[in-house]
Amino acid sequence: MAGRRSGARRRGALCAALLLALPPALAGCGGAAGSDDTATRAIERMLDRRADALLDRDADGFLAAADPRATGYRAEQRRVFSNLEDVPLKDWQYRLTGTGGFEPARGEGRRIAAEVRLSYRLEGYDTAPVTAMQRLTLTERDGRWYVAAENAGPGGHGSGARQLWDQGKVTVARGSHSLVLGAGQEARRLRAIARTADRTVPAVDDAWRGRWAHRVVVLVPESLDAMGELLGAPGDGYRGIAAVTTGEAGGAGSAPADRVIVNPDAYALLGEFGQQVILTHETAHVATRANTSGATPLWLSEGFADWAGYRGTDRAPQEIAPELTREVTAGQRPRQLPRNDDFGFAGEGGRLAAAYEGSWLACRMIADRWGEDRLREFYRAAAEGEKRQGAVDRALREVLGVGLDDFTARWRGYVTAQLG
Repeated sequence: MAGRRSGARRRGALCAALLLALPPALAGCGGAAGSDDTATRAIERMLDRRADALLDRDADGFLAAADPRATGYRAEQRRVFSNLEDVPLKDWQYRLTGTGGFEPARGEGRRIAAEVRLSYRLEGYDTAPVTAMQRLTLTERDGRWYVAAENAGPGGHGSGARQLWDQGKVTVARGSHSLVLGAGQEARRLRAIARTADRTVPAVDDAWRGRWAHRVVVLVPESLDAMGELLGAPGDGYRGIAAVTTGEAGGAGSAPADRVIVNPDAYALLGEFGQQVILTHETAHVATRANTSGATPLWLSEGFADWAGYRGTDRAPQEIAPELTREVTAGQRPRQLPRNDDFGFAGEGGRLAAAYEGSWLACRMIADRWGEDRLREFYRAAAEGEKRQGAVDRALREVLGVGLDDFTARWRGYVTAQLG
């Protein structure tokens, strides 16, 4: 575990963002002037020392930042430190971004509610950090500041999304192109996932043929509920979804790093072929992230990822698109390309399946009729529009020579021909 905090410490806009349920008379700006400004600098130094101690594997130094009277919190932080033992951290830093007002602590000193941004990078995998917000209670005792508690955020999901090491001891499996981190998982299972993930990288390289990191980080929580915690949402919303990729559209440079998060329950139900397709699909999202924008429709981003996943396989279209096959056979030919709201995980299962299948067939049609290079060119062109409205039509006309209405009509015919 190597590395130091990177970048200069900058004091955030301390009044913006958060005044955590403190009495109005106490709400204020930790950094206004005088003693408050001194306290803010002391808090920032404490957080810096805490980050350095974690990177240096200094348990005593890390725990020195925890309030000695908050025995429960100290015990929890000792577990977190242990859980991180095998995680290959490159950087780890905290940035104070918001505070509430100071109020008297129990017995002596002061306490304050604070919002802190944690950012970290994994050695050899992250060129940009993963970030997470933490809502902390800070306490001053004998002129020294400590972290006394981490507070629940909106919706009761803790301080936003939890991290894998908050859930248990992290086991690490390293592949040639992949890093798999699991909590509550057997090392044997993680190694198998790493082998599958390793095969996805060259497959995606061949499908995308663009610049990307050529490696993937996979997180495997213990359960569906634990997956939801990592995503900051109820796990039930991901039931039946084998994996999800986190990241930011257009992600490059300082944008947060991607993570593929596996639903261990749904993933386990898939055979070797299905697992390969799923991880290739998610890895394609990692590869295309920098060329995906708010103008990119989900039918294109999800369809391309599925096209990359099924590319080169010998499965018939009816096998890959069973839901649409049933609809076409019943005379219910789709009328329009899948809309973004058709991809809601919490929606009706058949509608979601049909959305993915129709999107895959749209990208497959482009590759079949115009060629794979044109499909890649169209993907990039569609992301260049400042607004979603009109961006796809413009990209279609520039790259494929057809408008959206013409393309949709051709797609409807292609779906019928392939599945009918």
